[in-house]
Amino acid sequence: MTEKLLSAPSGKWILSRFPQRQKELLRAWDAADEYVLQHLSERPPAPGRPLIANDSFGALSTALNELAPVNWSDSWLAHEGLRANLATNQLNAAQVMSLPSTTTPDFCPQLTIIKVPKTLALLEDQLCRLQPLLAANSRVILAGMAKAMTSAVWQMLERIIGPTQTGPTRKKAQLIEVTVDNNLPRADSPYPTRWPLVGTPFNISNHANVFSRQKLDIGTRFMLEHLTLKPHQQDIIDLGCGNGILGLTAGASNTEANVHFIDESYMAIESARDNFTQINPSLERGRFYLGDGLSGFEHNSADLILCNPPFHQSHAIGDTVALTMFQDAAQVLRKDGELWVVGNRHLGYHIKLKRWFSDLELLASNSKFVLFRARQNR
Repeated sequence: MTEKLLSAPSGKWILSRFPQRQKELLRAWDAADEYVLQHLSERPPAPGRPLIANDSFGALSTALNELAPVNWSDSWLAHEGLRANLATNQLNAAQVMSLPSTTTPDFCPQLTIIKVPKTLALLEDQLCRLQPLLAANSRVILAGMAKAMTSAVWQMLERIIGPTQTGPTRKKAQLIEVTVDNNLPRADSPYPTRWPLVGTPFNISNHANVFSRQKLDIGTRFMLEHLTLKPHQQDIIDLGCGNGILGLTAGASNTEANVHFIDESYMAIESARDNFTQINPSLERGRFYLGDGLSGFEHNSADLILCNPPFHQSHAIGDTVALTMFQDAAQVLRKDGELWVVGNRHLGYHIKLKRWFSDLELLASNSKFVLFRARQNR
């Protein structure tokens, strides 16, 4: 059974990942969270509202609830997980402010705690936006599992914030204290990036935490090479949309269709919105949703779902997210609706898709990818 009780010198809290799933194998916190709480018990923070960035499922924000932290995250699921964990522990949710990654904090935090994100571009963007806010006496702590603490992390911290001091490794977790140097040159965030989508008139906008933000990822390219649309497909969903290239292409080909973009990343939805304005400046054909995949979507409401599923959630690798997407897609598609899925060959998506779709067709394959079309025949 998955451990749910986080114990620290300052207390104990019951924590769950979000959404809660049966037979969950992963905890809602890691050893780096424990390290931070132990460190703060030994060196208590100065008075003032702390900023906590990339707090997966709100473990730190829950444990530090009395300090009224600002939870700064690109993950809608992380914010919802925080709300659920505050409720479970009967803590005052009004004391914690949830701030999306697309918004810059507007105060000088005396204490900033940053969990190292999977995407270092997100860390760079966050540090660049934090730099002008920090005072010389501001305390900055970076924490993560040792495997995520690459030399690039240290170099980025020292280039943008100031000198670093690393604590001893504990349970494969590391903690870095950063001294703010206000004499460093101003570091402007290089994000969002833009690049031309070859063979189209589109320039693709990519915010920092969007997958494959420098070029078209090869899985999406493979699907686009084979994608065909039908005139009757009036409601098209780009599921786990990222920068929205699949939905953008579908919307450009079928100018009568409504295109629904879904992702749990604030930066992904912002990128998709930016890109869709190139074919529909008023966005009356575009719908943009932050959420847990197709959860909450009406059954029998879509004609086509395009999906290049993620194979990780933050640092955790697995197919749980993809399987939930497939199962929900079977309910959301109308009769004769189609789910197009691209994935790495070794993931075995064809076996899993057959749980919910009896009509499954292999459309294309190469040495790395497979492309399937699953039809809803109910």
